[in-house]
Amino acid sequence: MTRPDQLRLLAVHAHPDDESSKGAATMAKYVAEGVRVMVATCTGGERGSVLNPAMDRPEVWERLPQIRAEEMAKARDILGVEQEFLGFVDSGLPEGDPLPPLPEGCFALVPVEEAAAPLVALIRRFRPHVLTTYDERGGYPHPDHIKTHEVSMHAFDAAGDPDRYPELGEPWQPSKLYYHMSFTLPRTKALHEAILATGAESPYTEWLANWDPARDISHRVTTRVPCGEYFAVRDAALIAHATQIDPLGRWFACPIETQQEIWPTEDYELARSLVDTPVPEDDLFAGLRSEVGVR
Repeated sequence: MTRPDQLRLLAVHAHPDDESSKGAATMAKYVAEGVRVMVATCTGGERGSVLNPAMDRPEVWERLPQIRAEEMAKARDILGVEQEFLGFVDSGLPEGDPLPPLPEGCFALVPVEEAAAPLVALIRRFRPHVLTTYDERGGYPHPDHIKTHEVSMHAFDAAGDPDRYPELGEPWQPSKLYYHMSFTLPRTKALHEAILATGAESPYTEWLANWDPARDISHRVTTRVPCGEYFAVRDAALIAHATQIDPLGRWFACPIETQQEIWPTEDYELARSLVDTPVPEDDLFAGLRSEVGVR
């Protein structure tokens, strides 16, 4: 049941594990505050790789789609969120020059009007006040991430329009939409320098050496959500995706205490808003908290 006075957040992601690497501490914070949080996972991650060497075994590869769903259930419970799969098939990440064609029937090839329908239905059923998704580049250029952006923008506009998708339920218009700004140049530099200051080797050295400053979009950040106390929850959710996350890998090279001191926020760009709210913000629900009870 949906209470009229309960804030609701819908996070739209491409694959299982994306919800734990982008915005997870924010979601855990809001859940602890009584916000109802839903994760929409567009695909099942069927064409993903096994990125944790400890899980790179034949029996894991044989059951990878089922295992990724099981991992998602564990992460969902750790974060305290609700979660639904939208039912599309992972497109994979094409490699080569020239790039090979995408697999027939994959998410990235579904027309936007069709691909947005399950998300429109979920928005109308869950009635979120805020959506989070990826920017126009997908955060990084995975075809499923780019499609997730396109679908999210389409659904944000369509869900509140009674003339669009009339068969999918009573219209509901979310008030705000944000892009994740998880891996900006200033944040990466700050963590890199903090690691070096301890005498340890930074996992970001090569990454920063190859970073084109012209592609940095940190100037677009409008909203920094303080959530450092939930970084441990975020990491536990990440580790639940055992096929995707090596607990000895780069994700965990910077101690939580250092992150909490150097960069204790998760950052976003306010891309769409139907309410007045000055920026910068420190709350995805800025401008909404006094309005929810009367909507």
